[in-house]
Amino acid sequence: MNIVRVNGNNNAHKVFVYALSTCAWCKKTKKFLEEKGIEYEYVDVDRCDDEDLARVRADIESKGLPMSFPLVMIDDKAFITGFHEDKISEALGV
Repeated sequence: MNIVRVNGNNNAHKVFVYALSTCAWCKKTKKFLEEKGIEYEYVDVDRCDDEDLARVRADIESKGLPMSFPLVMIDDKAFITGFHEDKISEALGV
């Protein structure tokens, strides 16, 4: 799986994003995290092969979450589906 790491000054939380490469909301989410200096990792799910896609689906379903993007996971405790600046900011304390 091609996991991309984006470095940032703020690495207080483990942030992982499932995204689609063509999704405007996914791009806004990544841009927002970068502007806030948040270190995070992401996978563009639409660029995964079948095996990796099955792993992504299993991970998301194991958490009882929908296959909806972007999906922001913070410390494996907070799960935010869609681009919600306020919810992401609150969960990250920024």
